[in-house]
Amino acid sequence: MIASKSKILIFSALIAFFMISCDQSYTPLPRGYFRIELPKHSYKLSDTLFPYYFEYPEYAQLQSSTQNPDQKYWVNIVYPQFKATVFLSYKEVDNNLVKYLEDAYTLVSKHIPKAENITDSIIVDRSRNVYGLTYKIEGSGAASPYQFFVTDSASHFVRGALYFNIVPNNDSLEPVINFIRTDLEHLVNTIQWNN
Repeated sequence: MIASKSKILIFSALIAFFMISCDQSYTPLPRGYFRIELPKHSYKLSDTLFPYYFEYPEYAQLQSSTQNPDQKYWVNIVYPQFKATVFLSYKEVDNNLVKYLEDAYTLVSKHIPKAENITDSIIVDRSRNVYGLTYKIEGSGAASPYQFFVTDSASHFVRGALYFNIVPNNDSLEPVINFIRTDLEHLVNTIQWNN
């Protein structure tokens, strides 16, 4: 009986010795995200029967606005693979441009509580008669990471906003946001007015 107690004691001491002598500690790895496959940028022309037209990505779908079916010139650019939608609204300018500009600013400023930074860039293209602003909204909780408006200052006003159909976590979505931002900059650089 004493021999078995001493064997248990020796065995326990050996296990304790090995555990103390191992200088390894567990370090959790940072949370990772799935690799996102991004297609090559390629574009096609939208319907030219609208008061405006532009080039949009071939890997996206151009759909009529389901939220505002009475607005026949409002469209959505849907990226099903990224669960993202760019909402485009069109308004005819008739001595109400200041109101549209104020509305665009108000819609961007609603993101201030969640945004870490909002960077705006001026759009001036006299050859196409296109003027406006783009807003890059940074912050992990910002619902819309990119918005813009363009106008000819006399007849047409188009506003666009990018939204994701998921809980905002713009840190993990950054590659997709940058990818779609490139598409939207291309849209802004190719928009034309039908007069």
